[in-house]
Amino acid sequence: MAQVKPRTLSGFMELLPARQVQFDRMVDILRKNYSLYGFTPLDTPAVEAAEVLLAKGGGETEKQIYRFQKGDTDLALRFDLTVPLAKYVALHQNELTFPFRRFQIAKVYRGERAQKGRYREFYQADIDVIGDGALDIINEAEIPAIIYKTFTALGLSRFKIRVNNRKVLNGLFAILGLEEQAGDVMRTIDKLEKIGPEKVKAILVDDFSVSAGAADSLLALLAADDPMAALEPFKGKNERFDQGVSELSTVVGYLSAFGVPEDHFMVDLTIARGLDYYTGTVYETVMLDHPEVGSICSGGRYDNLAEYYTDKQLPGVGISIGLTRLFSVLEAQGYLNDGLVTAPADVLILPMTEDLSPAISFATALREAGVRAQLHCEKKKFKQKLSYADKLAIPYAAFLGEDEIAQGKVTVKDLTSGEQNTLTPSEAVALVQAGLAQRSAGAPITEPQL
Repeated sequence: MAQVKPRTLSGFMELLPARQVQFDRMVDILRKNYSLYGFTPLDTPAVEAAEVLLAKGGGETEKQIYRFQKGDTDLALRFDLTVPLAKYVALHQNELTFPFRRFQIAKVYRGERAQKGRYREFYQADIDVIGDGALDIINEAEIPAIIYKTFTALGLSRFKIRVNNRKVLNGLFAILGLEEQAGDVMRTIDKLEKIGPEKVKAILVDDFSVSAGAADSLLALLAADDPMAALEPFKGKNERFDQGVSELSTVVGYLSAFGVPEDHFMVDLTIARGLDYYTGTVYETVMLDHPEVGSICSGGRYDNLAEYYTDKQLPGVGISIGLTRLFSVLEAQGYLNDGLVTAPADVLILPMTEDLSPAISFATALREAGVRAQLHCEKKKFKQKLSYADKLAIPYAAFLGEDEIAQGKVTVKDLTSGEQNTLTPSEAVALVQAGLAQRSAGAPITEPQL
């Protein structure tokens, strides 16, 4: 039989064991922190009816979706977690309790061109709060607190949450007479950091017929050191603008009570997010030392999650972390904490007698104490067994020879320091537990010292 060359498709991430442990540890922290805020876990099918996923239809989504036939059924792989959530809420709206708070960490699929930081299969980590007809603004104020808590727990500290409100932008465009060009203007000012205000003004004036005066007013506002104060002169000129400023003030006003330090958030009037989707508060989170990475967590408020599936008004607010991309960036920048235990076992037990019962009993005692133990009973030389432990970065080895068994003891060796102790089984368990507690004290991410 001809052999097939093993390969992984471009745009699909496969991790070696140690890195997989680090990735899974990040996922565990996300789950724990989302649960702290009252979010319930949700899992939806990776495969849906194509008509369900493409209810909105058109655009890049239809070009990128993985779609296939199975018999007479038209199927597709989910391309995000928001559309499946919308279907789920519409389907179960009479069984759910609102506001419905869910988190989901799962793989999604997009058939786009694979490149650095962009994958065809990747994990997203989403949270959403869905209301029944209405949703209080306090939910929009709580989201930055969840972002802050989550990234801090992961080990990041050098990040900033940028907050804006789409009503402010839309109202401002109306005041400046830019409603018809709103989309073009928004896409242009999104380039401010890359090309600077002079080039942005030139594009606005030359390409989109924005008056020089309106362009100057807009750019001056966007450059203001205190955006909230800069918005004051425009109040009373547009109802939507006034509502947006009020909502933005409410969100910012509550952040301190929610535990978000002032140096970790800012009002940024250039943040738009999804021109045809988000309707209120919007968020983007950036790494201060790597702004070139772009947003590592984004989202916002929307008026009607499930409008393509039900007539019921279901407003919501949510955020999403592209977890696979973030992990890839952290690895490339040297942010992953390699000091944490990533081995498949905490203790490798090496029986040195024909009777394996004492070694098995010690392994059982370790496991009952919550310590991961692996028996190595292969017919290998002692040096090879230690090499096995070294390659897997297992922190401890336990030896049970005739002398130890006769004394009712076990010899435990710290494979990092080389320190070796012969102890009773209970003492050995306590020693390993203390050492593991010290090794696991850090976070999955450790920021390099600048």
